[in-house]
Order: sequence, then C-alpha cells, then structure tokens
Amino acid sequence: MAAVAKSGTPSLSTTHPSSESLRTGKRAGVAIAAGDACYISGTTVLLATGAAANAAAVVHGFAATSAAINDAVTLIANRAMMHYGAALTPGADYFLSGTVPGGLDTVASIGGTA
Repeated sequence: MAAVAKSGTPSLSTTHPSSESLRTGKRAGVAIAAGDACYISGTTVLLATGAAANAAAVVHGFAATSAAINDAVTLIANRAMMHYGAALTPGADYFLSGTVPGGLDTVASIGGTA
C-alpha cells in the first residue's frame, strides 16, 4: 500500500467543464486542500475516507481549490479532468485511501474498493 502524493497543487485541466462536472453551493465542514477527495453530507463538504464502508467512502468529487471551514467549495465530478500527481501511471487503478482522509492510494481499503 502506498499513498499517492500530489504533485504541487492539483488543478482543473479540462478547459471548459460542463455544468454537470461541477458541484457547487456547498460549504466546507473541514479544511480542504485542492485535489482532496470529498463527499457531501447535506449542505456540507467533508473529506472522503476509505477507512470504513460508509457514507464517507463515497466520493462525490475532488476539490477544485483549497477551502477553509465554512468557505464555499466547488467539487469536480464526472466528465472533467484535473492534474493530480506526476507519479501517476496512466491506466493504473487508484483507490480512496483508508489512512489519509481525502487522499488516494495504490491499494483498495475497506471502504475504498472502487
């Protein structure tokens, strides 16, 4: 198991993402860094984690930018791409980390199996 390191600050690489690719109108419930895997609970965005097979293990999108608690958050969801890490291997599978909230890993965790 190896955590996937972010390369610099992750950023949106799709030049004109469709409205279906962005989830807006929510507030950060915790400090969130750009590129963190997140899930939505009501009107709050929290860091996703694969530590257990529960609601926190469902990734609703990746944070487009960093956000402090109570800041507005935009999540990048389907049909959009972002630059995440230089060490990523094209075509390889990556999973929600069970040890680093909001992070990715090279091996599946209890909740991060897909």
